[in-house]
Amino acid sequence: MLISEIFYSLQGEGGLAGVPSVFVRTSGCNLRCAWCDTPYASWEPEGEPRTVGEIVAEVQRHAAARHVVLTGGEPMIAKDIRALASELKLLGYHITIETAATVAPEGIACDLASLSPKLLNSAPDGTRHAAWRKKHEATRWQPAVVRAWLDGGYDCQFKFVVAQPGDVEELGGMLASLKRDIPRSRVMLMPEGITLEALRARAAWLGELCKARGYRYAHRLQIELYGNKRGT
Repeated sequence: MLISEIFYSLQGEGGLAGVPSVFVRTSGCNLRCAWCDTPYASWEPEGEPRTVGEIVAEVQRHAAARHVVLTGGEPMIAKDIRALASELKLLGYHITIETAATVAPEGIACDLASLSPKLLNSAPDGTRHAAWRKKHEATRWQPAVVRAWLDGGYDCQFKFVVAQPGDVEELGGMLASLKRDIPRSRVMLMPEGITLEALRARAAWLGELCKARGYRYAHRLQIELYGNKRGT
């Protein structure tokens, strides 16, 4: 499968924030988010072909790590992702899969599914990327797939990237439409922004919304530090 990078770092978000983990970033994505922070695994996918055995050997180089994060891009479209997850599970690793939840799990080995459905704010510019905008809008929200993760016996958490207060209403409606009991403490809201100024501008009101509604606030700067090797 095409691998963008493998690195050892700290988990920057969710229930396992701060846990030393080996990140395996697959290259390639079926979405094209306007604010994507890993374009080298999405808009312009790059990397090296690696076998399952080669990936596992690289993970095992980090002897202290017992947690592995499969991320992307979109790891669920990567060739042999299920074989990789199965092999890691046999070796006793805790597996987190970070996915947009557009592909059903179909029994994949996974201890924590970090589901990140995309909101309307994620759509790429329609004048510059008309074909991708159409595909992105048709793919980004797959409630039947999300329910398959929730009903598949997986421990699940949600992450949404929020740009304006109205996004919180949108994600609330999306979650309600699933007709499942999803504790708000399992829902993380992350401010959208690629500059410190933009992040700070959104942090205040988003933090207050999280306090008022019981959602978790995801500190994007922490994720920038620990979420990828390149720090982009």
